[in-house]
Amino acid sequence: MAAHGRPALRDLFDESPTPHIAHPPRTHHRDFYVATDGSFRGSGGGLGAVIETRDGTRVARVATADTPPDNNVAEYRALHLGLDVLAARAPRDAAVGVLIDHDALASNVNSAILATQHPDGKSPRPVSVPTATEYHWRGIRARLSGFDEVRAARIDSDQNPAHPLANAPNQYRHVNREPDRCVLPEAPEPSAGEFPPPSRADRHSGGSGRASD
Repeated sequence: MAAHGRPALRDLFDESPTPHIAHPPRTHHRDFYVATDGSFRGSGGGLGAVIETRDGTRVARVATADTPPDNNVAEYRALHLGLDVLAARAPRDAAVGVLIDHDALASNVNSAILATQHPDGKSPRPVSVPTATEYHWRGIRARLSGFDEVRAARIDSDQNPAHPLANAPNQYRHVNREPDRCVLPEAPEPSAGEFPPPSRADRHSGGSGRASD
C-alpha cells in the first residue's frame, strides 16, 4: 500500500481513464508513476507530488507551500514540480504514468503526447491552456518529451496520494527531508495471455476541467 493508506500508484493508474488514449495490454509496465496535486486557498495553497516505481517502491514525496493565483495554476505548477523531481531520478528511456485529478490538464498532457506522434506535430484534439499557466505548460511539455513514453490518467481527488500533501503542506513538510533516492523498478515478470482492456478514453467525459481544491 502507498502512503496515507491509498493503493499503489500503479493500481490507481491501471484502473483510471486515460483521456484520448486507450489503455494498451502492457499498461502496467510503466517504469515510474507520478501523482501530483495543487491547492488554492485565499490564505495560501500548496503543491504535492508522490513518485513510485511500478513495484510500489517510493522514490520521492514533495509537499511545499505555494501562493498560486487560482486552482488551475496550482495544478500546472504541481505537475511541473513533480516532473522536475522525477526527471532528476529516472533514466531518459523510462515509461511514465502521470496521475492527476484535473480533467483538462490530463486531457492536455495526452493531447501533447499524441501530437509528438503526429507527422506534422499536430494534436488530434485542441489544447487550451489558461494564460497564467503558459510558462509551466512549456516546462511540462519539455519534461514530457524527455521520457521514452508518457500517458496521463485522471483520478479522483480522494484517491490522489498527493492531495493531502498539497492541502496541508506545513503538516507534511517532513516528507521533504526524506533522503533522495534513485530507484529503478524491478524487471517485470513475463506474462502470457494478456488482452487489452476496453478503452477508457472517453470515460468521465463531458466535463471541462474538474479539479480538487
